[in-house]
Amino acid sequence: MIKIAERFQVSHFLVFYLIHSVQYGVGVLGYQRIIGEDSGRDAWIAVIISGILVHISLWMIYRILQESNGNIVTVHRELFGKWIGSSLSFFLSLYFILMAITVLRTYVEIVEVWMFPDLNVWVFSFVFLFLVFYVISGGFRVVAGISFFGVVLPLYLLFTFLFPLQFSEIKNLFPIMDHSIKDIAMSTKKMSLTIIGFEALLVYYPFIKNKDTSKKWAHIAVAFSTFIYTFISIVTIIYFSEEQLEKNVWATLTIWKIIELPFVERFEYIGIANWSLVILPNVCLTIWCASRCLKDAFAIKQKFSLIFVLIIAYIFVNLSKTRGEISLVNDIVGQVGFYIIFVYIPIIFFLTFIIRKIRKAKEK
Repeated sequence: MIKIAERFQVSHFLVFYLIHSVQYGVGVLGYQRIIGEDSGRDAWIAVIISGILVHISLWMIYRILQESNGNIVTVHRELFGKWIGSSLSFFLSLYFILMAITVLRTYVEIVEVWMFPDLNVWVFSFVFLFLVFYVISGGFRVVAGISFFGVVLPLYLLFTFLFPLQFSEIKNLFPIMDHSIKDIAMSTKKMSLTIIGFEALLVYYPFIKNKDTSKKWAHIAVAFSTFIYTFISIVTIIYFSEEQLEKNVWATLTIWKIIELPFVERFEYIGIANWSLVILPNVCLTIWCASRCLKDAFAIKQKFSLIFVLIIAYIFVNLSKTRGEISLVNDIVGQVGFYIIFVYIPIIFFLTFIIRKIRKAKEK
């Protein structure tokens, strides 16, 4: 059982920012080409389908946790015992570390390619992770506050996707459903790297006040993320031809290049710099979840597990240097995230459902 004092908990509506901030990350800058490889102009349909599946997975998470008196670590012990349960919690911690590494390293690559080719990655990542350490040391309420600002402050960037509409061809969307169900399913699977992150709820669930009320805000967050990804997908499809999209690794940044304002010539520089406000809550929340899993599973102080996690993240961020290595890490995290969302969570859901039914039957 994990009980959190009310002074350390956050209001239920902040779940919206916690979920959306970690879903809306570095993937926004280049997911269009990835999901368009299989389904082309129908890629936006895959985005909507993935959003629906996330809603189902989120519903399962709440059902898993609502009777657990804790978080996923408690559930692991309840289902599998101390040793196997702790091992599963350890692997979940590794998953969150990998997610943080992927987000930070991909962002560093963007800064290198688009702004500073001679960037010292060791120094940049050290400063960034030191900031992450400072935020997490303030407690979960500070992490939630950073998530709030990470959603609100860069929100104006959504309006930048209206600029390419004047050069767009709506006919690029048609004919709709021109690809097979298999192609759309493959695009839905590839969308997993972009939409993952909401499963962090498995770890910070005890820190939420009025947990039942928070369900509404969690689903609103997923719906909002799905709407944004769908909107950006449609804008990208009607702006680029399929041939052009295949060659654009960072489609969003290419769109920003066409923006002309009286006071700035290269708007993509502003977009990339502001994106650090989006990346920070991503890394903070995933690192916090990784360190919290280790704390709850092995009964160690979180400040020690946090330092361990940050050291691991710092080393691996700097070990991956080439585009191929970074893409490999992205693919691994995407695959693992897919199986956690669509295999692991349903299995845990059905196991908890069956065990709790059996226990209730015995009590009668």
